[in-house]
Amino acid sequence: MAGTCRRVLGLVLAALLAVSVAPRSIQSQQLATTRPTPNPLASVTQELQALLDRIVAEHTDVPSVALHVEAPRLHVSWTGVAGVLDPKTAQPIQANTVFRMASNTKTYTAATILRLWEMGRLHLDDVLTKHLPPDYVSVLRAGGYAPEQITLRHLLSHSSGLYDWGTDSAYGARVFAEPKHRWSRMEQVRFAMDHGKPYGKPGEVYHYTDTGYILLGEIIERVSGVPMANAFRSLLHYDKLGLRSTWLETLEPTPHDAGERAHQLQGPADSYEFDPSLDLWGGGGNLATVHDMAIFTRALFVGGVYSKPHTIDTMLTKFPARDNKDYRFGIHASSIDGLQAFGHTGYWNTFADYFPDIDVAVAGAVAQNAQYRVATQLLHDAVVILHRASVR
Repeated sequence: MAGTCRRVLGLVLAALLAVSVAPRSIQSQQLATTRPTPNPLASVTQELQALLDRIVAEHTDVPSVALHVEAPRLHVSWTGVAGVLDPKTAQPIQANTVFRMASNTKTYTAATILRLWEMGRLHLDDVLTKHLPPDYVSVLRAGGYAPEQITLRHLLSHSSGLYDWGTDSAYGARVFAEPKHRWSRMEQVRFAMDHGKPYGKPGEVYHYTDTGYILLGEIIERVSGVPMANAFRSLLHYDKLGLRSTWLETLEPTPHDAGERAHQLQGPADSYEFDPSLDLWGGGGNLATVHDMAIFTRALFVGGVYSKPHTIDTMLTKFPARDNKDYRFGIHASSIDGLQAFGHTGYWNTFADYFPDIDVAVAGAVAQNAQYRVATQLLHDAVVILHRASVR
């Protein structure tokens, strides 16, 4: 339930709850370059830190902001933060603060499906009736769908036609009315069936939908034979990549050395106490530092996740459905400052992108959903700085 498609829910959330935000002092920290180099490019990290400091100075509704840059050619591996962890206590944010990633998790879900494909455990043209249990198939049929015609490719590319519960205003109202409610995957699928009709026939039209990705989460568990959290961790090689602060919230133990979780706001409303199950089962759910987000995103392209080099090409396949301008398999394609970019965003204003032309990964979080444009500008400005440095 993330990215630009979440504006409807955002309006509902802001209207239903107003939580006052206490004044907070501006704090900033930065984790310096960790690799010794004859040219540390200190001015680059200073410029990046200045971006973060300026955001919390100019936008008083943004409690905190974080950014990680992984740029081997520039000899830079750097995390910068500014602001406070909690607006009520003014506790400073730290470099190891974790954020709810929301739909950035879709990249991990898609990558896990592709790992299972690499292993021959499934095929991307498999239909849902091959992998989903009868109760899910029955619910989909009752909702007006033909699960025997919907493939994994359709789910990965948001071309299934499945109605999206995540952008339904009634879902947002329910979340705020019962913020502690523990949602199940099936409950969310039923909600989609009860509250909307198909967007079109499978493969006919692109429409972003969390419903398809939580079904992919179910399929991951069925095919791998382990819970989704275990599948993510083992198939995506968390240990080998050094992802020590990435985990599915409440579905696996909190890492012993993990930092505290940031308070991520929706307007004046603090989502901190919302049960994570509102966005947990494959469409969202991961917690991570911006460091881990950048490391994982880059690893998809340079090695460390997939066992076959051509798998990333499959991930970047554009399904030819109407209205699909830039979505691939769990990843967006775009361009920033003339550079090709591949990445994803999350509802709580997180982002992670890789720029193959300069071998740079950038991940960040702006802890205020209402400031989507601020996050977009932060990514743009950071890339401009890094692009300029790369051609010096």
